[in-house]
Amino acid sequence: MSAGTYAPRPGAAPLSRMIAAQTALETRMLLRNGEQLLLTVVIPALLLVLFGSVDIVDTGAGDPVDFLAPGVLALAVMSTAFTGQAIATGFERRYGVLKRLGASPLPRWALMTSKTLSVLVTEVLQVVLLTAIAFALGWSPHGNPLSVLLLVVLGTAAFSGLGLLMAGTLKAEATLAAANLVFLLLLVGGGVVVPMEKFPDAVASVLGLLPIAALSDGLRDVLQHGVGVPWADLGVLSLWSVLGLGAAAKFFRWE
Repeated sequence: MSAGTYAPRPGAAPLSRMIAAQTALETRMLLRNGEQLLLTVVIPALLLVLFGSVDIVDTGAGDPVDFLAPGVLALAVMSTAFTGQAIATGFERRYGVLKRLGASPLPRWALMTSKTLSVLVTEVLQVVLLTAIAFALGWSPHGNPLSVLLLVVLGTAAFSGLGLLMAGTLKAEATLAAANLVFLLLLVGGGVVVPMEKFPDAVASVLGLLPIAALSDGLRDVLQHGVGVPWADLGVLSLWSVLGLGAAAKFFRWE
């Protein structure tokens, strides 16, 4: 039989097609996971509705939803890019899925790119849902959308790096416990629903350096106060992005 008569032609698909297919698969797997849906969709939506409708926490002057919506958007980014990705990747590593995918025609860097793109797709769905809920509660955002986009992208990079670092260095069970614990701690102490002014000055200074605090404060500065570009918060997120992604690339173990 002469060459070129096989249909379909044997060989790897183009790299862009492989990345797109893996991204679609990662997104479907994420959206079908009940625990991850709880973290990425249900909890942020419930927090926004509860704290936006009932005067539980003193958020200062103005409508509570104007303070809460940016913080909950930051929480949604963290829940997807950090908590959900860390847990899913940790168990994929434990069960040998990453090892097998690493031996496929899809390069390892492309696999991580697909995971990051899947996170971004999920975040778009989260933002649409949470924004609709916030508008229903009377939210009136301001500011430059490009600044919001830059904050979300840098926040995603920072949390993705930290999530992959955790998933690639700890055992799956330890990753599950640690990721959920960090999620709860940062929910309380990251300026999401409780203003940083409620903490002692020394504690607030330290908490303000966390990526969740930088993301929530940056989004709040833009969407609530109309700040053009929150350079300080962008600087903190950029630093966490470099440190997190760099450490994940160096220390991630595929087996």
